[in-house]
Amino acid sequence: MAGILIGAALLLGGCAELPDAAGTPSAGAARTGAAPVPARAEALALIERVNGYWQRTTPPTEWAFWNVAVYHTGNMAAYAATGNEAYRRYSERWADYNGWRGAKSDDRSQWKLTYGETDDHVLFGDWQVCFQTYIDLYRLGPQDPRRIARAREVMDYEIGTDRVDYWWWADGLYMAMPVMTKLYALTGERRYLDKMVAYFDYANGLMYDADAHLYYRDARYVYPRHTSVNGRKDFWARGDGWVFAALAKVLADLPRDDPYRPRFEERFRAMAAALRPIQRPEGYWTRSLLDPDHAPGPETSGTAFFTYGLLWGINDGVLDRATYLPAALRGWDYLAHVAVQPDGKVGYVQPIGDRAIPGQVVDRDSTAHFGVGAVLLAAAEMARMKR
Repeated sequence: MAGILIGAALLLGGCAELPDAAGTPSAGAARTGAAPVPARAEALALIERVNGYWQRTTPPTEWAFWNVAVYHTGNMAAYAATGNEAYRRYSERWADYNGWRGAKSDDRSQWKLTYGETDDHVLFGDWQVCFQTYIDLYRLGPQDPRRIARAREVMDYEIGTDRVDYWWWADGLYMAMPVMTKLYALTGERRYLDKMVAYFDYANGLMYDADAHLYYRDARYVYPRHTSVNGRKDFWARGDGWVFAALAKVLADLPRDDPYRPRFEERFRAMAAALRPIQRPEGYWTRSLLDPDHAPGPETSGTAFFTYGLLWGINDGVLDRATYLPAALRGWDYLAHVAVQPDGKVGYVQPIGDRAIPGQVVDRDSTAHFGVGAVLLAAAEMARMKR
């Protein structure tokens, strides 16, 4: 098997699309026709190439804030797909470095839920996404209570309050919703699900467009208060990617007969139906989903989250394979042959931000933790797809 993987990796390494003079993939990047599902070995080779490059060049001794923690959600998916113990050890070293905590304040009177990068922003979801990985590592063992103590402390405090306005931005749904389903799966306590639904309903009231079946990044970007450069609704690709991936993760943990499941399946299918026709022929989604001219060109993080969600939906029978597989394969083709460079570096990742920015340069050298994590999520789903 090792020889097969190495051979596939070399094959993939020679397939990155060369940019044109402007630094964007040429029109030749578009693939047409009914592409076959890539072999499992190809998906595994891409995981090894991307994750090998990342872990060789990035130490695990980094903070537990969202940009790094999202990578680790992808790393855990890569571990599940490959069984490579180096991946698990990398996330364990990161968790140990952070004391299995997010924001570290112990003074509950100072805990905040607004945006903030300091240790008193304990209730801000960007400091909670790390709990997803801590819970996954706990389940893998050893089941040391210290691994989930902070997750339990923070989330139990949060759901014990009367507030429902914890998730006021689209990213927050990815950061925190799966934490609550993972805690439910771990404990069997439905209070996590009940509060998750209450918070989700609040977020929908702020950000969901029932006509477009897409999410604004937050209340500042709701149409017509905010528009794209051409006066259209401006849905940010990575923002909707966060939500679509979050829904996949929630559904992965919800039992088939759970009474809350239908509402999440309905929203997931509605988003998938909205995303499919606006995908570019080259396989990517532009940063402003309904206005390609607002910030043209490829972008990897949103595309990878959408590809992950589509592949997960097909794999788990939530999305119709015949309808959605072509879009998933186009997304994969972009990721495998354009976004991922021959050495394993993931390019075309829009930097940290909250919207599609006209004129912002996003090229093959643009990379980030969260973009790598998103690619690993997609590759892990491709690895488990039925051929």
